[in-house]
Amino acid sequence: MAGGSDAAFTLFAASGATSDYGTAGALHYCGWPAVGIDRVLSSAVASASLTVMTYYRAMDQVADIPAALLAGGLATRLRPITTTTPKALVEVAGRPFIDHQLALLRRNGIRRVVLCVGFLGEQIEAHLGDGAAFGMELTYSYDGDRLLGTGGALRRAANLLGETFWVLYGDSYLDIDYQAVLAAFRTSDALGLMTVLRNGNRWDTSNVLFQDGVLLEYNKHNPRPEMEYIDYGAALLRCKALERIPPDTPYDLADLYSALVRERQMIGFEVTRRFYEIGSPAGLAETHEYLLRQNEKES
Repeated sequence: MAGGSDAAFTLFAASGATSDYGTAGALHYCGWPAVGIDRVLSSAVASASLTVMTYYRAMDQVADIPAALLAGGLATRLRPITTTTPKALVEVAGRPFIDHQLALLRRNGIRRVVLCVGFLGEQIEAHLGDGAAFGMELTYSYDGDRLLGTGGALRRAANLLGETFWVLYGDSYLDIDYQAVLAAFRTSDALGLMTVLRNGNRWDTSNVLFQDGVLLEYNKHNPRPEMEYIDYGAALLRCKALERIPPDTPYDLADLYSALVRERQMIGFEVTRRFYEIGSPAGLAETHEYLLRQNEKES
């Protein structure tokens, strides 16, 4: 097919005329000879069908994996805003922040979310309900009488999460390719996967040593100067990893991650798009502006 005919067909198809004339008619209109049109169409349809099938298969695989959303903290850095409002419900760009999170996850194929809640968690459940309004299935795991920390909350929700699950934080907006992350994890026998970003202390303190695609060290509490990467905030875990966390006990998820990395039971996946978070007043303002710009692009 000549370049001019290629361009003509592209414009013809974009105009919607293919629906009026049929694709074969459109090809003939744009200078294609009748001979060979059927062969080209069958090849194009097969290729397009394969692409669509591959896409939906990947989306189905993501939909099979639930996400644990850790949203039980006190959010002391955002007080007085969070004195009577949980951080997940703080308004950002005209909506409670968690609405933005769930919309992002749904766009990426995630359909089931377990919300690990504690402080003012009842407000979150009252706002979200069972998730039907978001096209998702939401369940809740409450800390109980005392806050359990990120690791303890995750351990308490273990029976709701299944064999493999995402771990996400309730104050982070992570716009990445979740399909690609999951595909990488499925090629490994490791107990966990940590997404990492070359941060260079720009958006927070870097805490990961990641070299030549290998996750070598994670140290949230005592990061070293040579650490240029940061724990991005999206992880995948196998349920077996949670057996290391004592039940109903306050526990920091960072301690589990550090141990898994030391034992080479956690792999790294590098992402390149920066994260946004509402854990601090500065982060909240920045995320608000970012989501406003995103809304303007979509409108």
